[in-house]
Amino acid sequence: MTTRFFRFSSFSVLTSLLAFVLAGFQAASLPAAAFETKASYAILMDGETGEILFEKEGDVLMAPASMTKLMTMTLLFEALKEGRLKLDDEFLISETAWRRGGAASGSSTMFAELNSRIKVEDLIRGVIIQSGNDACIAIAEGMSGSEEAFADEMTRRGRELGLTNATFRNSTGWPDPGHLMTARDLALLARHHIYDLGEYYHYYNERQFTWNGITQSNRNPLLYLNLGVDGLKTGHTVESGYGLVASGERNGRRLILVINGLNSEKERSEESERLLQWGFREFETYDLYAANAVVENAEVWQGTYDLVPLVVAEEVKVIMTRGARRDMKVSVQYEGPIPAPIQAGQQVGTLLISAPDTPSKSFPVYAGANVEQIGLFGRAVSSLLQMIQGE
Repeated sequence: MTTRFFRFSSFSVLTSLLAFVLAGFQAASLPAAAFETKASYAILMDGETGEILFEKEGDVLMAPASMTKLMTMTLLFEALKEGRLKLDDEFLISETAWRRGGAASGSSTMFAELNSRIKVEDLIRGVIIQSGNDACIAIAEGMSGSEEAFADEMTRRGRELGLTNATFRNSTGWPDPGHLMTARDLALLARHHIYDLGEYYHYYNERQFTWNGITQSNRNPLLYLNLGVDGLKTGHTVESGYGLVASGERNGRRLILVINGLNSEKERSEESERLLQWGFREFETYDLYAANAVVENAEVWQGTYDLVPLVVAEEVKVIMTRGARRDMKVSVQYEGPIPAPIQAGQQVGTLLISAPDTPSKSFPVYAGANVEQIGLFGRAVSSLLQMIQGE
């Protein structure tokens, strides 16, 4: 690492730029911008940080189909977590739930019987594994009195969770012109399930469920492949095409994938596998600095010390392709010399990280020590010397 200081006039802005290139891997890698997918909408997110690794029309509104049911499960799981519901509570299968979501509806169903009462835990499996619309409507009516009121609560809670584009008209994802989400909304929702509602996440990894003598398999195609995938939910209508929200973990790294607008189950399975494999293969997390690490020593103006260490308060990690990492540049920018007095913890600059085909990142940089101002005589001498030297 080499350091260069660039000086201008005495009281002008001085930027100290520390630039270095971290040596990368030998093999060239495919940059994120060059990846292509058949999906009309797609997002690949790093689970731990929420950083977007790839996106295609990520903020364009789309019909989410049964991927909507992640929001239905959000309200249910949050009620369970807060103690407002219990797994052995029961909800009624009303005539509305039976007619609009049962076998007669022609949609995906749990095959629940009319006027039966079903435990919440069985309804959870009916929604997640069997994609049962009857189970969704029963939950909506049981929690809010009607599906319409429940959909309003879905929209309200979605806004609180950062799903700024999502509007819900029902609990199932049944086609409605006003029932819309984005791929980013779905990725954020999946992350909420994994990290905030993790005690219920295991339901998404269950492969089969039998109800009313009928066994159905989980529709998530990636659960049956050796990819480390453990959730979440498929979706399909004529309007939306074939979609999937999926998440998997490999070697301690978790990715979240959303795709939609594909033409067949086969295409959905192939594209989702291809995107996840690419994400796990091409992207790495690089630890650059530990918390409180010194990233630079900056010159001080009229201080009792000539230099002050600049530190980052938190661990600095970046996620990028191996190829981008080869050309990664890191710089520290600050106005200097930094005038004394300086307080430890005072923000004095910014750590900038850039790489090809990768969004730039910035982290605040702080003074790592106190530096007192020199006395009046010392300041006068310092100013005189600066005038003589023409700096």
